[in-house]
Amino acid sequence: METQEPPSVSLLLRAWRRRRKLSQLDLALRADSSTRHLSCVETGRARPSREMVLRLAEHLDVPLRDRNGLLLAAGYAPAYRESPFDSERMTMVRSAVGAMLAGHEPYPAAAIDRIWNIVDRNGAMSLLLGTVPSHLTESGGNVMRLILHPEGLASRCLNFAQVRAHALGRLWHQVDTTGHRDLRELYEEVSAYPAPPDLDTDPGPVDPTGIVVPLRIRTLLGDMAFFSTIATFGAPADVTLSELAVESFFPMDERTETLLRTLAALGGEDGEGR
Repeated sequence: METQEPPSVSLLLRAWRRRRKLSQLDLALRADSSTRHLSCVETGRARPSREMVLRLAEHLDVPLRDRNGLLLAAGYAPAYRESPFDSERMTMVRSAVGAMLAGHEPYPAAAIDRIWNIVDRNGAMSLLLGTVPSHLTESGGNVMRLILHPEGLASRCLNFAQVRAHALGRLWHQVDTTGHRDLRELYEEVSAYPAPPDLDTDPGPVDPTGIVVPLRIRTLLGDMAFFSTIATFGAPADVTLSELAVESFFPMDERTETLLRTLAALGGEDGEGR
């Protein structure tokens, strides 16, 4: 049985440089190196030092996970630890995430990993996910599947075509900038989902008067509109932390804000669509 050799550090560095659309001269100037040395590294005629690998990775904006991969390919030990989110080492991070989620009430918010899996969420997320089938919310669920699956939020989304185009665009940007296979597989999966019956998949022209693409959802409390923000941790030195983000939803109009605050005052008993 033939085994495929892992790519060399030279091939990986060249792939990252091309992905970032930089010439050897551009990268050499940024990394305070010479084009001759960089050329030798990319062709395998020179083995880069550990410091050189990290410096090039920094200027190529390579994710920490892939920086470890570059180091391993060059024969060095990884520089960054990868700690499970539920590990003792991440206790303070979980506490910070929990405070962010709780502090965002009565608006929905969720913590997500690099492939859009939900690792934690606040109670207000039940308003969005309460009627979603359990097979889509097992182990927290995946944001892209929850939005685009015909049994998920798609069936209640009033501007599904716009939301679908925006979600797929964000996901493809990740695929394009990282080259990660699991993100590409997720994109191929969710982009192939059929639209719910009677929903148009043509997003139409962008509204020139709008400031964001809203998420318009039909709920038992009435129609609601949200926009969202993504927050990440500054200066991460752990792979898991570097890939963690908190997506927070805000009301797009006064009607939505009033409904959310009314629901919070009622204790949330109407939020799960029962």
